[in-house]
Amino acid sequence: CYDSEYVANIRTVAMHDNMTAINNILQIDLTGQICSETQFGPRMINGQGGQTEMHIGAFLAKGGRAISLLPSTALGGMSTIVPQLDKGSLVTIPRQFADIVITEYGVARLLDKTHRERAEALIAVAHPDQRDELQREARKLFWP
Repeated sequence: CYDSEYVANIRTVAMHDNMTAINNILQIDLTGQICSETQFGPRMINGQGGQTEMHIGAFLAKGGRAISLLPSTALGGMSTIVPQLDKGSLVTIPRQFADIVITEYGVARLLDKTHRERAEALIAVAHPDQRDELQREARKLFWP
């Protein structure tokens, strides 16, 4: 047994080849900013609980993967994949570290993709009822 300062440390996690971190998230925007603490603005749901360290450590590990899971909708049908995070949302994982996102509609691989490619991948795994609106918003953001 090690202290959490050692276990939940990005360097410690990254030392393990093929490390895979699998975490639940609450929301993601079309650039890949991951929010696991608040939802739809400053509405606090929970703390990050070491998710940032495990995610980034796995991302940096040789052969590692950082997988984020979320349902495509929440709170009665609102999309959890949004064009941009609402004001007051806390970014738990910066977009540069977004790797794999999974919903009940599939897998979006975001690593090494442009903003447009990320938006397309995330829209493909969004709830079907939300895809048209997300596509319209993506065009405003990334196809000027």
